[in-house]
Amino acid sequence: MIDFVLLKTAQTQLARATREQKDMALKAVCRAIDSRRVSILAANTRDVARAGGKMKESLIDRLSLNDARIDDIIQGIETVVRLDDPIGKALAGWRAANGLFIERITAPIGVVAIIYESRPNVTVDAFALAYKAGCAVLLRGSSAALDSNRALVSAIKEGLEEVGGVVQAVALADSGSREEVDEILGARGFVDVVLPRGGRELIQRVVRNARVPVIETGEGNCHIFVDASADLEKAVSIIENAKLQKPGACNAVETLLVHKDIALKFLSMLADRLAGRCEFRCDQPALNAMKHAPSGLVVKTATESDWETEFLDNVLAIRIVADLESAIVHINRYSTGHSEAILTNDLANAEEFFNRVDSACVYINASTRFTDGGEFGFGAELGISTQKFHARGPMGLDALTTIKYRIAGSGQVRK
Repeated sequence: MIDFVLLKTAQTQLARATREQKDMALKAVCRAIDSRRVSILAANTRDVARAGGKMKESLIDRLSLNDARIDDIIQGIETVVRLDDPIGKALAGWRAANGLFIERITAPIGVVAIIYESRPNVTVDAFALAYKAGCAVLLRGSSAALDSNRALVSAIKEGLEEVGGVVQAVALADSGSREEVDEILGARGFVDVVLPRGGRELIQRVVRNARVPVIETGEGNCHIFVDASADLEKAVSIIENAKLQKPGACNAVETLLVHKDIALKFLSMLADRLAGRCEFRCDQPALNAMKHAPSGLVVKTATESDWETEFLDNVLAIRIVADLESAIVHINRYSTGHSEAILTNDLANAEEFFNRVDSACVYINASTRFTDGGEFGFGAELGISTQKFHARGPMGLDALTTIKYRIAGSGQVRK
């Protein structure tokens, strides 16, 4: 059973902590993770061994830790330490006609639950952001990363205890049972917000069953449109990066749209670059352009479901479109609202694309792989919101704040 009362009590204690106290605790967690890296890596090795043969390679990569990735985790916490305290900021202030002085002040959102899949770094990222924002965090990772998460949370608690931090402000739900998820989703009055971070099935399950507020994150059916005016050499490199640098990430490109005027030349260049490393799923015009594809390139006919799919693999759906308008219509129909890009040298087309594509992150002449809290300067992220609430896109410290109004008077009464 999850002790929600203990989490709630810990959050009220943490909400009173100063920036200095929170930063000192986070620095201690860095030291603890560093000193425990051998046991953390051993735990991760057990998780990876269990996953072998059950998960595709791109997902095994998301599960895996090494010294460099632990260094990145620690650097992420250190970046959070350097960020301003998001709590207690006066966002606005004004004096009403009756003399009341009204201020809008940032405050912690409360107890945050994160339900996520096989990415152990999320365990630490979510903790660091929540702690700095004065929030207690309940972590519920997948069973595939259970040993890794236990080792990381043990190190976190060790670091907090060393400096008198609020140890109970972080909890790991580690029974592995589905009933545990239902318990979290029904904890109305104890959990202030739930963030599902993973694939479509996980997100939809949380949305359907939650009795507490939910911020949807993660699912990324991302697109790149290559306009007729694009620099084709740069475009090939950008798409190579967006597809293959980390194909299991939610910000990897899944569908490529190519302007008909440059399709034949461009797809030939792309095929040469990606042959042997990527499977293409093409509409009929793109198939026609692939008649002389290099050996080693797997080319298949695209189905309707391919336009809707987040492959998380070395697979790229390709469609040739007549113009910018057709590209925008396709994206707004099939996108999950995550990240889209236009590659163009036409400033008017770039502006039109930005204004009309309805996604959290819209790129001009850059890879979609930059949709990431660390890349945006947040140090870490809770996930990437595809909704339109107070948090959209990569979620950092501000996503864990709400507002309170402070109203100061001198004896006013309402007539």
